[in-house]
Amino acid sequence: MNGDEQLLRGRVYGRDHDDPDPGPRLDRTYAELVGGPLDGLLLDIHGWRIEEVDDGVALTTELSKWPGGRALYDPRPGDPRGPGPGVACRFYYTGDTP
Repeated sequence: MNGDEQLLRGRVYGRDHDDPDPGPRLDRTYAELVGGPLDGLLLDIHGWRIEEVDDGVALTTELSKWPGGRALYDPRPGDPRGPGPGVACRFYYTGDTP
């Protein structure tokens, strides 16, 4: 694991790397990002509709194949989902886009 990957572990996507508390909050619902450049991060999906979760996400990152591009993450059909709060589901890396 390189330094960038270590920096991301246990953090919520979108929070500042120097945030004194970059971890999850107990009252929020998250998707765990699995694989790819954002592996191990949590994505705050609190308040998302089921359709929004089903659509997956394209997340901006300097760590993708194209710096400043987007890493694509999608749920897998049939994967269990919890009601939240906490980690309710997983989004799996499916590729990068500029």
